[in-house]
Amino acid sequence: MSNAMATPFTSCRVCVTGGAGFLGRVVCAKLRECGVRDVFVPRRREFDLTNPEAVARLFDAARPDIVIHLAAEVGGIAANQSRPGRFFYANLMMGLNLIEEARRRGIEKFVQVGTVCSYPKLCGVPFREDDLWSGYPEQTNAPYGVAKRALGVMLDAYAHEYGMSAVYAIPANLYGPGDNFDPQTSHVIAALVRKFVEAVEDGRDSVTCWGTGRPSREFLYVDDAAEGILAAAEQVSEPTPINLGTGRETTIAELAERIAELVGFCGRIEWDAARPDGQPRRRLDVTRVHRLLGWRAKVELREGLERTIAWWRQQSSRYHSEAALSDQGI
Repeated sequence: MSNAMATPFTSCRVCVTGGAGFLGRVVCAKLRECGVRDVFVPRRREFDLTNPEAVARLFDAARPDIVIHLAAEVGGIAANQSRPGRFFYANLMMGLNLIEEARRRGIEKFVQVGTVCSYPKLCGVPFREDDLWSGYPEQTNAPYGVAKRALGVMLDAYAHEYGMSAVYAIPANLYGPGDNFDPQTSHVIAALVRKFVEAVEDGRDSVTCWGTGRPSREFLYVDDAAEGILAAAEQVSEPTPINLGTGRETTIAELAERIAELVGFCGRIEWDAARPDGQPRRRLDVTRVHRLLGWRAKVELREGLERTIAWWRQQSSRYHSEAALSDQGI
């Protein structure tokens, strides 16, 4: 994100859906660092974004010049397998309602964050933006991926018919402090960090991980993602897909070994091959973002993991302390 961003954004009213979430909190913080004073964060209990009437009320309340749409219903492989219908409906309807209302209100710009899950299962590596329609996504998260892909098509159509100014950014797998560490819905880094930290705390001599460990993923630290999204919001006005990533991939087995090392786990890592692996490989081509924005990820995976582990240990320690006080009636 460039320093110049403070000029066009400072006087704007910016609505950040999902602004209270993992990525959204960082985006909002960076907007405020740039001098943006009017950042509106809708809460789900007040504005159900799958309801067009609630979205109209949101626009009445926020009066946005710019909408950054980060809100999503999402999870890891297990969550996608158990809730494919909900993930498709909720993600499609939230974006559809917001984009249509933005068109009706004539806002300055709409920023849509897509997903790497939209790429075809057997896409050539690295994933190039022009390959989005070269095949069907990996089945375990296809409903979510197709919903997000459809919103990119909607923005493209609205740009052509109505002249709507929009951005469509596709980040790699996100991680970092503040991530979702729920065992049922977390993504791979948060899930593995929690598993290995708890194994150390409990003195276990083995940890079982999903799948074979052979698939690869590309990981993007949350602060880097936020800066990439805001750089795109500042510099781009057409919904041409733009990958945000490091351009480097890591196998899940390598990831597990690195996390084990960082948390001090010295036991066995076992793999449950009966569990699905998901997409075989993921690595983004980041040529377009380098050329258009001059943006590059700054945080290396090891440093990002260290920060994430430290954050989780602090949260876990706080939780255990509060639980102990509660047990004592304090």
